[in-house]
Amino acid sequence: MDNNSFFAKGYVQGLLTVILLGVIGALVAYAHYTFKAAGGVYTGDVTISVQGEGEVLAKPDIGTFSFSVHAEGTDATEAQTKSAEATNAVLTYLKEQGIADKDVRTENYYLNPKYRYEQRICPANSYCPPGEPIIDGYEVSQTVTVKVRNLDDAGKLISGAGERGATNISGLQFTIDDETVLQAQAREKAIADAKEKAQALASDLGVKVVRMVGFYENNDGYYPMASKANMGYGGDAAMEMAIPPSVPTGENSIMSSVTITYEVR
Repeated sequence: MDNNSFFAKGYVQGLLTVILLGVIGALVAYAHYTFKAAGGVYTGDVTISVQGEGEVLAKPDIGTFSFSVHAEGTDATEAQTKSAEATNAVLTYLKEQGIADKDVRTENYYLNPKYRYEQRICPANSYCPPGEPIIDGYEVSQTVTVKVRNLDDAGKLISGAGERGATNISGLQFTIDDETVLQAQAREKAIADAKEKAQALASDLGVKVVRMVGFYENNDGYYPMASKANMGYGGDAAMEMAIPPSVPTGENSIMSSVTITYEVR
């Protein structure tokens, strides 16, 4: 074999290897530079999210209160009879005052035995176990909720219920019977508030709002702030009232909260 040809062939292969390595190195360097220059650049849609709040004030048109009747008897029949007589006296009065049957509802009714423990005769200075429980009569407790549609009558009705045997009257609360329209108005105000905030934020960022891409109405978006008067007096106190209590209703607040996402450029 010609030595010159052998060395020439080896020289060419070495040169090609060097050139190939150089090309690879250049590509790697170019890729590294390009990746570094483009680092942190987001190529998708850019969005902003804003939250809007809306509130509507309205005068309540419904009042509710509850009363209870408690009675005791030597047996269940006697206790139930006494409770029924006292409860019916109050319900008859409410009906005479224009309260509809649909606006009166029993919330709780309990009939429970009363117990006493028999006395044991035990030796002095010794442990004396408790006696056996013995039923010693029965007691009945009934709680009724009343809805008042004429709010001017609320104070008079409360006094009248107390005068007729109600043993506890509490929880006078003023609400709005149908809040659908008011809820829609609150949501409309919340959306308008979100739009205004989005435009202001886009202006600060130096971008323009393109379109809405997301809408979320926060859970429990409506917060009816009911006016409440905690009466909390029993039958005896109610009977002593010569003048019905004054019950101002004020205004209720219904709120809406929304979150809107906008695409910006």
